[in-house]
Amino acid sequence: MTNQRKAVLFIATSLDGYIATEDDSLEWLFKVEGEGDNGYSDFYDTVDTVIMGRRTYDWLLEQELESFPYEGKECYVFSRTASQDNEHVHFFSGDVVEFTNQLKNKEGKNIWVMGGGDLIHSFIKEKLVDELIITVSPVLIGKGIPLFKETNFETELTLKSVNRFNQFAELHYEVKK
Repeated sequence: MTNQRKAVLFIATSLDGYIATEDDSLEWLFKVEGEGDNGYSDFYDTVDTVIMGRRTYDWLLEQELESFPYEGKECYVFSRTASQDNEHVHFFSGDVVEFTNQLKNKEGKNIWVMGGGDLIHSFIKEKLVDELIITVSPVLIGKGIPLFKETNFETELTLKSVNRFNQFAELHYEVKK
């Protein structure tokens, strides 16, 4: 039997637990002095599939990037509203658990669960996330989009590693199943 692919949450957060301000800004993140790409390239090489929520996808499009940042990766946008697939992404609005388990059972590298907040919440609630790699920025932004929503369930983790990228601390956890 081959090893099953893992769904890995790879994300940055403020020290007080927000992934963006209320107006979706990440300016606070880019003000912090890191080291190289803060481990992004090493992580990026371990995945061949990217999953994101519709709001995250729309935010990406608003950034006026020269090219789609995840070319060469299979990208899925989870959305409550139907949309037409394009050359970069496939839109999905069906059963998240069944779809994700099908992805995990396909041959390939790991699956990047990118965000945003609603997607992360549903993936953790449904026990679809296998590992979390959270880069903590030494910034308090006070309010915004929380990394983790208030829940009525517990998720136990095991710390795999801690890395420092200048002012950033990367915490790597494995979800206990």
